[in-house]
Amino acid sequence: MACQKLGSRADVFRKQGQQWYCTSGLPSDITVAVGEQSFHLHKFPLLSKSGLLERHIREKIDKGEDSSVIDLSDIPGGAKAFELAAKFCYGVKFEMTASNVVHLRCAADYLEMTEEMSEGNLIAQTENFLTQTVLRSWKDSVKALQTCDDVLDIAERLQIVKRCVDSIATRSCSDPDLFGWPVAQYGGPMQSPGGSLLWNGISTGARPRNSSPDWWYDDVSCLSLPLYKKLISAMEYRGISQEIIVGSLNHYAKRRLPGLNRRKSISDVSNCLSMTSLTSIPSEDDQKYLLEEIDRLLPFQRGVTSCKLLFGLLRTAIFLKASPSCLSNLERRIGMQLDKASLEDLLIPNISDSVETLYDVDCVQRIVDHFLAMDQETGGASPGLGEDGQILASPSLMPITMVAKLIDGYLAEVAPDENLKLPKFRSLAAAIPDYARPIDDGLYRAIDIYLKTRRSCAG
Repeated sequence: MACQKLGSRADVFRKQGQQWYCTSGLPSDITVAVGEQSFHLHKFPLLSKSGLLERHIREKIDKGEDSSVIDLSDIPGGAKAFELAAKFCYGVKFEMTASNVVHLRCAADYLEMTEEMSEGNLIAQTENFLTQTVLRSWKDSVKALQTCDDVLDIAERLQIVKRCVDSIATRSCSDPDLFGWPVAQYGGPMQSPGGSLLWNGISTGARPRNSSPDWWYDDVSCLSLPLYKKLISAMEYRGISQEIIVGSLNHYAKRRLPGLNRRKSISDVSNCLSMTSLTSIPSEDDQKYLLEEIDRLLPFQRGVTSCKLLFGLLRTAIFLKASPSCLSNLERRIGMQLDKASLEDLLIPNISDSVETLYDVDCVQRIVDHFLAMDQETGGASPGLGEDGQILASPSLMPITMVAKLIDGYLAEVAPDENLKLPKFRSLAAAIPDYARPIDDGLYRAIDIYLKTRRSCAG
């Protein structure tokens, strides 16, 4: 992580409990309170750099107040930011990094540490470091953006959030892999016959990076949801493909939603979620909010989001009791590409208060209904008939034929459930048009299992 050294004096600040002292040899004549911490300092170094402190000190002098205490508890970045700002006022050595520059920049604005007060003041120093160093580095930009959460309002007013987001989005978008562009064709680094990177035709000796479109997923997954959403919006604006965006959303969700995309029983999911307090995972309410936001960010486009992710989100949404609109959206998304699902995907545990069946047959029925409605809206092919009256095979029938096979397999899987009532079994079986089943063997097998189970129970 890049850093810039400021100041030249040895550190004269010492902390005892919640009290800070400047051991410069002169007695303190002013105390700055920041929350529970107090800084016992000297007026001149502070008023020579800070317009805010100069005003407070002058007011006390003009009013003849004996109190030398100034309360700055609302300073952005808190006591740590003020400590660094105070060290700057005293010319004490410290390092400015991507981890502290945002808080320091916001604190400098709050303290009015402008060029009018002193040349090369803290606002100018932090702005220069942000612009010339942090925003020119991917990792430093991500780190700086991550620290904006605690000072979000002022960081947005100072355009720090926007500049960090723009820097990250620009750098991610400059990776040709995110667009599927060949590197050399669009001005990317060329390689010598020996494999090293070339710069203006001269070998740099560096080896090319084996990049993949997901190289940035883990870095940005550390961001809070509000900041992550801003970044995703900026990337979409710059034209990154929907598949890459969905990949990032998937990675982000996995880090915050326990059990996502894992095949778990209800008790397993419950146990996983109950451990959140031990692993610093968000509360169930926070997870529900996150999941609903992820749903809003996902594109409504067939084939862009994998069935594995959608079913994982749906299972989690059901358990977390997400909003009806979120559940409906996920079912619709799955319905749009049900032909790409697997039987295992459809085995969604039933966790309703009045549990009737082991698996959520009603949910699968709604998903099938969405698929059939979409198939009809998009002009799903009607089967043609040959001279002998036989249905003619057609590539356009492939999706609904695959769904028919999938549902027949599902019916066979849920048929042994004694609580599955005949109307539900029949409704799901009848939802698939006859022409979608070139062979009825799968359906007959499911019916046979259903009937045998009930005969054995009756016996």
